[in-house]
Amino acid sequence: MSQTITTSDALTYQDVCAAAERIGGAVVRTSTQYSRTLSKITGADIWLKFENHQFTAAYKERGALNKLLLTDPQALKKGVITASAGNHSQGLSYHGTRLGVPVTIVMPRTTPTVKVMQTEQVGGKVVLEGESFDEAYAHARKLEQELGLIFVHPFDDPDVAAGQGTVALEMLADAPEIDTLVVPIGGGGLMSGMATVARHIRPDMQVIGVQAQLYPSMYDHVKKQGLPCGGDTLAEGIAVKQPGAFTSQIIEKLVDDIVLVEEPQLERAVSLCLQIEKTVVEGAGAAGLAAVMSYPEMFKGKKVGLVLCGGNIDTRLLANVLLRDLARSGRLARLRLSLQDRPGALFKVMREFDNHQVNILEIYHQRIFTNLPAKGLVTDIECEARDYGQIQALMASLQAKGYAVTQQELD
Repeated sequence: MSQTITTSDALTYQDVCAAAERIGGAVVRTSTQYSRTLSKITGADIWLKFENHQFTAAYKERGALNKLLLTDPQALKKGVITASAGNHSQGLSYHGTRLGVPVTIVMPRTTPTVKVMQTEQVGGKVVLEGESFDEAYAHARKLEQELGLIFVHPFDDPDVAAGQGTVALEMLADAPEIDTLVVPIGGGGLMSGMATVARHIRPDMQVIGVQAQLYPSMYDHVKKQGLPCGGDTLAEGIAVKQPGAFTSQIIEKLVDDIVLVEEPQLERAVSLCLQIEKTVVEGAGAAGLAAVMSYPEMFKGKKVGLVLCGGNIDTRLLANVLLRDLARSGRLARLRLSLQDRPGALFKVMREFDNHQVNILEIYHQRIFTNLPAKGLVTDIECEARDYGQIQALMASLQAKGYAVTQQELD
């Protein structure tokens, strides 16, 4: 890619600077902080931009507000409408309501409950339609015509992308040493704005996009691939089957590469952000960190800027992700043993757990649905340990005493 490209005909650095002036004071100027621990883990110098600290917990406020402020106030009186998996809906609802503009949001039925509730709490009227963003989008465009509303696109709009680009303005002002940006891509609005800024400020900066393996739409478009697109991803905020036409042109010109990350790495990244940075991010918000962990050689020794672009994750889902991460790391385990169905059999096993200081969380007995003799049973024991080595020592001890024991795999 030519490093002389600094702008697009439809989006310029000056557009982003004007957006920053326009929305200043109405959105949070979030902090950019160096993470010593994540840097040690990944082998890269990591800076984090905490966009999950916006009022609606996502960067989407920036683009939504910029678009509203650039639209004729008379035209806004009937109201605006959009389709969104969640974060754009909250940003548009919050700022639309604040400015006295009625806001209708069409969201997929699969949208996490927390995002639906939070959108309604900040003033949006939510319509649930379709199983994906694309189906919700089609319904929103239909309502736009029927009701005479103004459609505010969540990503494929230069005014929206200019607002999103203000993230990079702040980030590179606070951490000018950054030489690599790793940015999540759904429809491409955030990446379009940030890449435009990066190329102007530092033309040689490496700009890498990230998509979930299940939704490689922009990856397919740019790399002329045909990977399947669909499924249940933790990163539903970037689960877009059809990338933007405008944003695709920007990304093709300005972005060095796009990488894909799998679900376990997204889960691991969400967990690390909470455990290390004590901050809650959703799957899409953790995609940048997941990419750095998935491709360590690509980022080793680089000064990497990551955007924690959203923090709207369902609490039950978050709990599930954290527990699954504990299981992958070996701190939680489920051991399956075959026992004789007689008094004292389980007690003898429990003594081994006690000897190894492994805490028992749950015990499940199975007497009926098993191929063991009628006097046998299968026992699953969920337990908690200091680390994987402690579980292995316990299993070795049980096997030495004649027990058939296996560890149940997570995936």
